[in-house]
Amino acid sequence: MNPEVITMGRVSVDLYPEQIGVTLAEVETFAKSLGGSATNVAVAAARLGHRSALITKAGDDGFGKYIHTALEEFGVDTTWVSTDPELRTPLAFCEIHPPDDFPILFYREPKAPDMNLTVEDLDFDAISAVPLFWITGTGLSDEPSRTATLAALEHRPSGITVFDLDYRPTLWASEEEAAHCYREALRHATVAVGNQTEVEVAVGTGDPFEASEALLDLGIELAIVKRGPDGVLARTKDGVAEAPPIEVEIVNGLGAGDAFGGALCHALLSGWDAERTIRYANAAGAIVASRLACADDMPTREEVEQLLEKSSNA
Repeated sequence: MNPEVITMGRVSVDLYPEQIGVTLAEVETFAKSLGGSATNVAVAAARLGHRSALITKAGDDGFGKYIHTALEEFGVDTTWVSTDPELRTPLAFCEIHPPDDFPILFYREPKAPDMNLTVEDLDFDAISAVPLFWITGTGLSDEPSRTATLAALEHRPSGITVFDLDYRPTLWASEEEAAHCYREALRHATVAVGNQTEVEVAVGTGDPFEASEALLDLGIELAIVKRGPDGVLARTKDGVAEAPPIEVEIVNGLGAGDAFGGALCHALLSGWDAERTIRYANAAGAIVASRLACADDMPTREEVEQLLEKSSNA
């Protein structure tokens, strides 16, 4: 398979509570699903009809076997999903307190296998050739994944290269370290996407207008800032586009950003303008926010188009 999309980064098994509005101490049962930002984006792109592949590493355990099986069932190429012989597959738990409180608890100690990705794990020919390559800030947070991620970026002579800022403070030694690594990665990207906190780490301001302009000054062609209840802003050399939020009944907001990412891949590969791109991606994110799981609940094209039509007629 010649993939249209390759994502690189985090993978986990999500164990999300089936009881809403209670603490982890009070949860009685959990639902198992696939997780991790780069993984979710690959699944979301596949659900929207694109040949996608994932570069990551899981543990040599039952959860690692589940990851391989689940990815294959979702149609994601697992050629570059390798196995760490010692480290365990990460787990992620959360609490669900709609509409906007979803504390997450990572089990990634002493180290997650995906942070052990090395240059030797990379297929530079495939990375160079793929139309769209997606990396995340998490992949830069520790070695040897940091070196591997930057090496992958350096082997992108052309094509769409998306940097999902994906800032997780608990995975970094300091915000200053993250800012330095982000600046290095941004030199190789054509698209940057993040929320207001994440863009502030990258360029020093969380103001969507100022941050998007600063990202373009660094060489980015499309800067996208997610503003939560205020919708989404995108900036290109041609100007600014904005998309309003889409109202849905929120169940779990944790997978919305990754659904947005998969839809962003679809829009970029389709050659759409900035406004159409962020409206479509926003709708995909809203759909997953109305569902419990992340990868398992990514929408189809038909579902996204139906929500867009419904919201435009509202």
